[in-house]
Amino acid sequence: MSWLNKLGFGARTDTPMDSSSSAIPQGPDTDIPAPGQQFVQFGAGCFWGVELAFQRVPGVTKTEVGYSQGYLDNPTYEDICSGNTFHSEVVRVQYDPKECNFDTLLDVFWDRHDPTTLNRQGNDVGTQYRSGIYFYTPEQEKAALEARDRQQKILNRNIVSEILPAKKFYRAEEYHQQYLAKGGRFGFRQSVEKGCNDPIRCYG
Repeated sequence: MSWLNKLGFGARTDTPMDSSSSAIPQGPDTDIPAPGQQFVQFGAGCFWGVELAFQRVPGVTKTEVGYSQGYLDNPTYEDICSGNTFHSEVVRVQYDPKECNFDTLLDVFWDRHDPTTLNRQGNDVGTQYRSGIYFYTPEQEKAALEARDRQQKILNRNIVSEILPAKKFYRAEEYHQQYLAKGGRFGFRQSVEKGCNDPIRCYG
């Protein structure tokens, strides 16, 4: 993996993507969650640590990392790191609303990153690292907007997180899936036990 790409400084093409011809990439997510389950997508910087945080939440039944909100059909990691496709690194969370309140997921989202930094989380810089909540239902949208307003009062700073309808989800390459749970670059596996509050160490 190129660290330049990971920092958002990958090679750029001369011509940016034209969003006017992107009906497929910008369409809604047509995947169907398991019976009785719901989907939501979160973007909060590098998706490795974000996924692990949601894996630990009781009532979350599945997580996948991928790319969404961009202009290119079936993008690769290198494509989105170019900065030209406008995809966001996201975690698609499947959860059981009978066991996991949506507000709990929102709390994890706010706690996991700084929602006041535009296109940046720490050393990760680029539009793919932007903050966002991508909803599937009107109820999720309402809860996200209300939570944003509460969080903004707490932080007393302007929150730049997008709150938008979920778009087509492109599953990331297999080596990105459950990356930290599998050990990451150094083989140090991190716990996915429900309710675990061990510090999350994000490494390449």
